[in-house]
Amino acid sequence: MIKGLYETHVQVSSLEDSIRFYTEVLGLKLAHRDKTRPIAFLWIGEGKEFMLGLWEQKENLQPRHFAFSSSQKDILNYSVDFLKNKHLKPYNFLKDGIDEPMVFAWMPALAIYFNDPDGNQLEFISILKGEGKPELGVISYEEWMNHQ
Repeated sequence: MIKGLYETHVQVSSLEDSIRFYTEVLGLKLAHRDKTRPIAFLWIGEGKEFMLGLWEQKENLQPRHFAFSSSQKDILNYSVDFLKNKHLKPYNFLKDGIDEPMVFAWMPALAIYFNDPDGNQLEFISILKGEGKPELGVISYEEWMNHQ
């Protein structure tokens, strides 16, 4: 029955600012803006593959987490510079001050994090080839490659 996750929604403090962030900074495409409520929908990927809903919430904002699928190559070679060039602060899962992608060895997957203007925790993630190694925890990509 279930073939994947099609959409997710997040609360934002300013719909205008968030539409600008997700379209101009991250490159998503505006799909629809509801004229009766402060809600907008954005396309992720090509061909209406995935959708992100933005819901303006003026009080009691509850930041969330979600991840954008990306390629291993893009995460390793471009993600950190891409984020920094957009004036975003990349960080790893450990939040140890190192702005390099890390591997969740149990999956295995390569990931780097950043926040949107409302503190929603966003992630670029790529599933890696091979079997997971949960005993390794969360490690650098270099460490992961040394265990292959």
